[in-house]
Amino acid sequence: MHVVYAYFLSNFFLGCFAFCCLHSSNTRSGLRWSMEPDSESRDCLAVGTSNKPEEGKVEDTESGISCTLEGDGPPFRENVDLKPGRETPKKQLCGYLNKFSAKAPIKTWKSRWFFYDENKCHLLYYRTAQDINPLGSIELSSASFDLKVGAEEGVFEIRTPSKTFILQAVDKQTMIYWLQQLQIKRWEFYSNQTRSSAEDDTDFPCVNDATLNNTEAEHEFLPPVKTPTDVVGLKAASLPAPLQPSHALQNISLKHPWIEIQNTVHNLCGSWQSRRDNGGMPCFEGIQDDLENTADEEHAETQAEDAGATETQKDTKSRLKPPSVRKDKKESRSLPCFAEGTRDGRTASLQHQILVLEEDVKSQKELVKLLHKALEAAQHEKRESCRYLVTAKEEDRLELVRHKVRQIAELNKQVEVLEMEKKELEQGLALKDEHIGELKAHVQLLMDKNQAKQQVILKLTEQLARDMPDSVREADPIPMETLYKQQEEIEHLKDDLEAYKIQNQFLNCEIHQVTKIWSAVAQKEKTLLMKCARLQAHNCQIESKYLMILRKLQGLPDFASEHVEMLKGLIQEALQWGVKEEAMIPVHLSPINQYDDYGFMTIPEYEAADWKLLAKIQALEIKSSNLLNQDAMERTLSDRWNNLGELTPSSELKSLLRCGVPIDHRQRVWRWIVSRRVQHIRSPGHYQSLLKKCEVAEHPASRQIELDLPRTLTNNRHFSSPASQYLPKLRRILLAFSLQNPTIGYCQGLNRLAAIALLVLEEEENAFWCLVHITENLMPPDYYSNTLIGSQVDQRVFKDFLSEKLPRLTAHLEQHRIDLGLVTFNWFLVVFVDSLVSDILFRVWDAFLYEGTKVIFRYALAIFKYNEEAILRIQDSLEIYQYMRFFTKTICDGRKLMNIAFSDMNPFPMKVLQNRRRVYRLKLESEMRELEQIKVEYMKEQAEHAASNSNGAVSEDEEDM
Repeated sequence: MHVVYAYFLSNFFLGCFAFCCLHSSNTRSGLRWSMEPDSESRDCLAVGTSNKPEEGKVEDTESGISCTLEGDGPPFRENVDLKPGRETPKKQLCGYLNKFSAKAPIKTWKSRWFFYDENKCHLLYYRTAQDINPLGSIELSSASFDLKVGAEEGVFEIRTPSKTFILQAVDKQTMIYWLQQLQIKRWEFYSNQTRSSAEDDTDFPCVNDATLNNTEAEHEFLPPVKTPTDVVGLKAASLPAPLQPSHALQNISLKHPWIEIQNTVHNLCGSWQSRRDNGGMPCFEGIQDDLENTADEEHAETQAEDAGATETQKDTKSRLKPPSVRKDKKESRSLPCFAEGTRDGRTASLQHQILVLEEDVKSQKELVKLLHKALEAAQHEKRESCRYLVTAKEEDRLELVRHKVRQIAELNKQVEVLEMEKKELEQGLALKDEHIGELKAHVQLLMDKNQAKQQVILKLTEQLARDMPDSVREADPIPMETLYKQQEEIEHLKDDLEAYKIQNQFLNCEIHQVTKIWSAVAQKEKTLLMKCARLQAHNCQIESKYLMILRKLQGLPDFASEHVEMLKGLIQEALQWGVKEEAMIPVHLSPINQYDDYGFMTIPEYEAADWKLLAKIQALEIKSSNLLNQDAMERTLSDRWNNLGELTPSSELKSLLRCGVPIDHRQRVWRWIVSRRVQHIRSPGHYQSLLKKCEVAEHPASRQIELDLPRTLTNNRHFSSPASQYLPKLRRILLAFSLQNPTIGYCQGLNRLAAIALLVLEEEENAFWCLVHITENLMPPDYYSNTLIGSQVDQRVFKDFLSEKLPRLTAHLEQHRIDLGLVTFNWFLVVFVDSLVSDILFRVWDAFLYEGTKVIFRYALAIFKYNEEAILRIQDSLEIYQYMRFFTKTICDGRKLMNIAFSDMNPFPMKVLQNRRRVYRLKLESEMRELEQIKVEYMKEQAEHAASNSNGAVSEDEEDM
C-alpha cells in the first residue's frame, strides 16, 4: 500500500511541477488547460484559448473532466462582501464533512469541503476549501435524506436516483443542522422554480404561495438546531478539517487525478503570486477584513438563532439570489495565503480582538443613540424658545404659555395614570412575591421531609447491614454487579430511545416535506394537463371549422370542376388526421374513450359515405366540449352535491337536478326520486311475484318484446352484444311491466326507457319501478296506449309553444311545409333517447324524473332555439329534413342548452300546459270519433256495395243461362 502511495505521489508532484511551470509562463496570455472526454485526449494535456466554461459542469463521473485555471476564487468566497460596514450577506451553507468512498480504490472515509450551489440545487464537494474545481456534486432537487440509529455518530445518507452518498458530521448536532439546512435548501429551490413557472403563465397558477412558504410544519416535527459556527460556515474554511484521516494520502482522490493537479497548481500559483505582490512577505493583507466580516456574520447568525424559530423561518422564506460569477483576485487569494501562513494561536488571538472590538462598537452605538435622543430634545426646546422670543405680541406669547400649561396638565394626567398602573403592578408583584414565598416555604418543607426520609433510610440500611449474617454479605457483590449491569443497560436503552426519537422526528419531517413537494408537483402536473387540454380543445375547434368549410364547399352546385378532385383529396386527408396523430403520438394527454361511463359511444358512426365528414365534425366538437368542460364547472357542481346532505324536496335540489347530477350521485338520487313517488304502490316481493307469473304463462306481448330487444340502444356496448347480461334483465322488466299495467301491456319505446333506467340503477327491480313511475306518474294517460292519443296531444301543444317562443322559425318551417311531428314525436315518446348525446341525455332525465313532462317541452324548444340560425339558413325542405335527422347529435354544450331551456324559455307555467292539453285532447277525441264514425260508415257502404255486386252478378248469370 505504501508503495502505491509513493508511486502516486512521485507522479503527482512531477505533474504539479510541470503544470506550475507552464501555467506561470502562460498566465498573462490567458491560456487554459482542458481535458476532453474522448479517449485520444484522455492521457494528454492540450493548450488552447477558449471562453469560460459553463458553471457546474463538473460531475462525479470517470468519463471526462472539463475545467479551467482561470476560474473564480474558492467556493466559500462566492457571494460574500468582505468590506465592513455593508449589509450582512446571506448565509452560505458550507463546511467540512467526511464522505465514505465505497467504490473508490481505497474504501475509507475522506474529508471533503462541501458547498451548496443555490442556482442548481447541487451540493458540490472539494478536497479542501481552497480548491477551485469540485471533485463532484450531489443533486438535491430529487434527493431524499435519511439517518440510521445503528450507524456511527453523525452519519447520514443522501439518496439520489443514481447513487447513495454516505456522509459523516463531527457530532449529532452538526448532523441535524446539515439535514435541516439541506431540507430547507431543497424546498427553497423547488419553491422558486414553482414561482417562476407561475409568473410565466399567469392564467394557470400552480401552487399557493402560502403553501410554498410554510415551514412551521417542519419545525413542529424537528425544532431548528443552533448553527455550529466552529465547523459550519465561512469561518470553518480558515480552520483545519475536524475529521482528518489517519494517513494524509488517504484524503487524495484517485478517481480525479487531473482535478487534484489543477487545484494544487492553482493554490501554489496563487500563493506564489500573492507573496510576489507583497514583496516576499506573507500575504496578510485583507485578512483582517475577512475575519471581521466572518465574525460579524457569525455573530448575527447567533443572535438570530437565539431569538427563536421566527428568524430561521424568515431566512428560509427569503428568495434565492444568484452568486457572483467572478471575484477580485485579491479576495480569491487572501484566504488561502492566510490558511498557509497562520497558526491556531494567532487565529484565536485575532478572533478575541475582533470580539472585543465588536463589544466596544456596540457600546459606542448605544451611547450615540442616547446622545441623538438628548440632541433631539434640546433642539425641540430650542425651537419652542425661539418661537416665544420671536413672537412680538403679548397675546401670542400668552397663548404659547397657555399651550404649554395645557401640555403640562396632560402630561400630569398621564403621569397620574402611570402612577396608578405602577401601584397596581406593585400590588400584583407583592401578591406574586407572597405566592412565591409560600411556594418556597412549601418546597423547603418537602426538602426537609425528603432529607429526613433519606436519613431514616440510611440508618435502616446501616442497621440492616449490621444485622445481616456473613453468608448474605458474601452474596451481596453478585446482585450489586447485576444491578450495575442493569443500570448500564438502562442507560444504553435511554440513549437508543433518544436516538430513535430524533430519527422519528427527522423522518416525519422528511416525509412531510416530500409529501408536500409531491402534492405541489401533482398540482403543477394537473395545471399543465389543463393547459394542454385547452390547447387541444382549441385545436379541435379549428379543425372543426376547417371541416365545416370543406363541407360547405362540397355542397356548392357551381363549384369548379377542376377543383373537385383537389377538394376530395383535402377531405380524404382530413378524415385521416386522427389515424396519423395516433401513429405519431402513441400517448394522448387527454384521451377520449370510445365509450363513456354508461357504455354509450362517444363518437357517432354513420354508415353513409356522404356523412363521414359530418361524423368527423361531430367527433371534434364532442372532443372539444369534453376537454373544455371536464374540470372547473364539474368540480364546482360535484362540491355542491357533496355538501347537500340528506335528500329532501326543495328549490335547491330542483336547481341542482336541472344542472345535472354527477355520476357518483346519480344512482342514489334516481333511487330516492323513484322510491318516493311509487311508495304507495310498491310492496316487498311484488316484482318477484310478477316474474313468477311470467314463467307460468306466456304473455301476448312477449313476441314483440323479443323482436325489440336486439334493437335497443344499439350504440351502447351493454346492449349491442347478444350475450350481454343486460338483455335478460331488460326482458324480465318488460314482461313484468306488461302484467303490472295490462292497459298498456307493451308499447314500442318502453324498451329504451327501461334500458336507460337499468344502466343507471343497475338493479332490475329498481329499473322496473322507475318505468312504472314514468308511465303512471309522469306521463299523461293514454301516452303509450294503442291510439297514442296522449303523445299526439303533446305534439299539437308543442307546435303552439314553438310558435310563441320561436315565431321566425315557425314561419320558416310552415313556409317549407315541414311536419315537425316526424321529428319530435319520437323525442316525447322515449324522452330523447337515441337523439341526444349521452351526457346531455342524462341531464335531461335528471330533471325529467323530478319535474315531469314539462322538462321535455323545455328541452325540445331549447334544441330548436340552439339550432335556429342554422335552420333559417336552409332554404330547401328536403335539406331541412336531412338536417333535422342528425342536428340533435351536434349539440355538445349541455350547459348552454340547459340555460336556454330553463332561462330563455321562461315563463313556462304548468297550468298553461295542462289547459292546452285539455283543449287539444277534446279536439283530438272529437276528431277520432268522427274518423271512427266515417270508418264505420265506410265499412258499412263497402259491405253493402259488396253485397249488391254479389246479387247483380248472379242475376246476370241467370240471364245468360
